[in-house]
Amino acid sequence: MAVDVLTETVIDAPCATVAAYAADPSNAPEWYANIVSVEWETASGVEVGARAAFVARFLGRRLVHTYEIVAHEPGRCLVMRADQGTFPMETTYTWEPYEEDASRTRMTLRNRGGGGSRVLAAAMRRANRKDLALLRHLMETRYGPGAL
Repeated sequence: MAVDVLTETVIDAPCATVAAYAADPSNAPEWYANIVSVEWETASGVEVGARAAFVARFLGRRLVHTYEIVAHEPGRCLVMRADQGTFPMETTYTWEPYEEDASRTRMTLRNRGGGGSRVLAAAMRRANRKDLALLRHLMETRYGPGAL
């Protein structure tokens, strides 16, 4: 069974700011509960062809995935793909102003991969919801309407 998990949230912070932060793999350990570390294998920079190794803990296992950025439209979309490792995966982020309001952001997070199960998909969905909730909290605290 292939896994295809789509999660979204609305963040009360500017779209460009949220996109710039979330698109940078270096920030992942701050808002992904299961990401332990990220190390760039190429010169660090969010651009097509850049590669970063993600070390995660998920369902009691240590996972290492090297993601390559395969598509990037700053402020709109980022696609990363890990073809090797424990579980081949493609992760896609999208950002857009929410209801034509550039001060609010609709963000989607989609994970697709092969070799999964319903249990794995459910666990990924729960983890993604928690991660997006933490990202929303960080962005709204730092850049939302009440931020200093």
